[in-house]
Amino acid sequence: MTKLSVNINKVALIRNSRGVNYPNLLQVAQDCEEFGAEGITVHPRPDQRHVRYDDLQPLKEIVTTEFNIEGYPSEEFLKIVLQVKPHQCTLVPDPPDALTSDTGWNTIKHIGFLTDVISRLKDAGIRTSLFIDPVNDMIEGAKTAGTDRIEFYTGPYAHAFTQNREEALSPYKKAAIKCQDLSLGINAGHDLNLNNLRHFKTGIPHLLEVSIGHALICDALYYGLKNTIQMYLDQLSVENE
Repeated sequence: MTKLSVNINKVALIRNSRGVNYPNLLQVAQDCEEFGAEGITVHPRPDQRHVRYDDLQPLKEIVTTEFNIEGYPSEEFLKIVLQVKPHQCTLVPDPPDALTSDTGWNTIKHIGFLTDVISRLKDAGIRTSLFIDPVNDMIEGAKTAGTDRIEFYTGPYAHAFTQNREEALSPYKKAAIKCQDLSLGINAGHDLNLNNLRHFKTGIPHLLEVSIGHALICDALYYGLKNTIQMYLDQLSVENE
């Protein structure tokens, strides 16, 4: 069963827009778990427009499933992650002013940097995942760097899905086989939604986790949070091809 980790960044964005603790981020995280989510993901950014660094320890204390912190591994980011010790840290190559994560790591170019960062995280008992495009050379670099898992950047899949869903999925299926050959765990995230998630899930063997935030929160405006989480879990309940 592929786990659903709910990214609550957009909930924090709404909270921050009014300068008060409403909606209450901790309560929403607890509610997501009660409604069936199997993990909580956050991505604190340098400008603190979403989840803030001071949210991380309180969230770690109340999350009962799995807590996943995403982010660019600056020294500031690493310092607090090593203090909080989430279950998983997903490393993304975002520059400080990025609107959203929109590319995977060049694991060959940054192999020394990534190897050092991953070693520090693993020494602290934190599972690591690298945000990766479905390219074999980048996957091999991720393995060399020592990561436990990769997270496929699925933006290109989502964008091409409406034109040709099989062509959109093809590079990820091939890359997933490579991951299995290298004993790398497979996560996925970005632009996955109720329209394209089932096809991705059925086509990717051994998919361990998907992290979904923007689309899920948008759907919750219409269907309600509890119902929406159940709808996403239903998309993940199908068997692989």
